[in-house]
Amino acid sequence: GFDFDPTMLRIGSMNLMLHGLENPQFFLQDSLSKSYKEERSFDVLLMNPPFKGAVDKGDVHEGLPGNVKKTELLFIHLMLRTLENGGRAAVIVPDGVLFGSSKAHQELRRNLLESHKLEGVISMPGGVFKPYAGVSTAVLLFTKGGRTERVWYYDMAQDGYSLDDKRNPTP
Repeated sequence: GFDFDPTMLRIGSMNLMLHGLENPQFFLQDSLSKSYKEERSFDVLLMNPPFKGAVDKGDVHEGLPGNVKKTELLFIHLMLRTLENGGRAAVIVPDGVLFGSSKAHQELRRNLLESHKLEGVISMPGGVFKPYAGVSTAVLLFTKGGRTERVWYYDMAQDGYSLDDKRNPTP
């Protein structure tokens, strides 16, 4: 795993150790930066990128589109760059990735549908990630390469917890 927040690296390492992985590999690194050199090296990627954040345009890796400013779009491009052909991915994104009208949003969606196999979309209501984020989100499930024939779509109305900051169990 990669992150530029030392706290997230510690939490991720602890979580994997508690699940039986004795030597988790986490690295302190900005995976959008020029210093990140991974290319087509992963078979499976799971990602929960930040939905907002500043990107130092001068340090964005040359393998990522220079005209894209939104971190959630850049991270999907990163996934496509670092996945092996036939590699599978799941990524949590804000609904703006699905419905955004900018040229960058439209090009990314077209790329996922025409040059890769978008297999599924799990739509989640706003509040699922509260108190951290209240926006509506989705999980995109895709395979690098191929072409999309059908997309399985699941509209998750609720996850068993209230959608407010308290996130109490619901009956």
